[in-house]
Amino acid sequence: MNLIALLIGLVIERLATQLFHWRRMRWLDRIIDFGFRQAERVATWPAIIPVILLAIVLVLPVFAVIFILGGTLKGFAYLILAVVVLFFSLGPRDIGEEVGEYCKALESEDDESIQHAAKAIVESDVPEEPRERITCVEEAVCVQANNRLFAIVFWFVVLGPLAAWTYRVTDLIRRKAVFNASRDNEADGNAALMRDAAVMLHGLLAWIPARLTAVGYATAGHFDEAIAAMRVPTDQRDASLSEHSENLLARVGVAALALQDKADESITERGVRGATAANRLVFRLLLIWAVVISAMTLYGLTR
Repeated sequence: MNLIALLIGLVIERLATQLFHWRRMRWLDRIIDFGFRQAERVATWPAIIPVILLAIVLVLPVFAVIFILGGTLKGFAYLILAVVVLFFSLGPRDIGEEVGEYCKALESEDDESIQHAAKAIVESDVPEEPRERITCVEEAVCVQANNRLFAIVFWFVVLGPLAAWTYRVTDLIRRKAVFNASRDNEADGNAALMRDAAVMLHGLLAWIPARLTAVGYATAGHFDEAIAAMRVPTDQRDASLSEHSENLLARVGVAALALQDKADESITERGVRGATAANRLVFRLLLIWAVVISAMTLYGLTR
């Protein structure tokens, strides 16, 4: 049943773009901020403890619905619940939609619009130098596709709707913690500790799907280049678990694109081509995952 719900959810993800604003759930930011303020009262605790407790609080409502309804959640009723949970777990924004906005900004040649659209994809400050920005955006598309889509699908398949929502919750906490820390003047303050703990928790859940996604990029793109990039030794001894995963996705994803500069190509055309190619790579991998999931569903139905 989970696999059928997943296929329906992915179809909705592709078609119901006008509903995406529902799943931004910015009202949860107030709850997360309240949790962070409460964490300041127990500053002597390891920061990971209040982060985990906050994640549990946000997961509890979905768990309660599943637990209370219990055995009544069968057939169509469970299918609807699973699709709804999946819909709100994905995203919050569609990476293809953001790539489209970025390409339009590039074509308009408005520097402010380009920086704004690029920052929405990268989720951090973007280099002002055009070539560096192009590479940064291409890498970010490959990273964000795992964070917003493939990791959700992985946990949904493995452990069901509650696991998918748990992953999204850790991402919401991570986003808010990173934003708060960026405004904190004290580098070693409570906000920085909460940020590091939130990033670590999210990185733990992203570790396995990140590696599956990296292998998928090799399958969906230029295999030899991607595998070579995967095998390249890197000096990341001080990198966090999350940084290891993001660097792997960025490195392998860009290598899978195997883009070559064209002599008669402007910087705007190169930027559009690169972002579009990265988005197409993500879409091809999504199709591959959909085929595999469909085969698993048919196998389960015929047993």
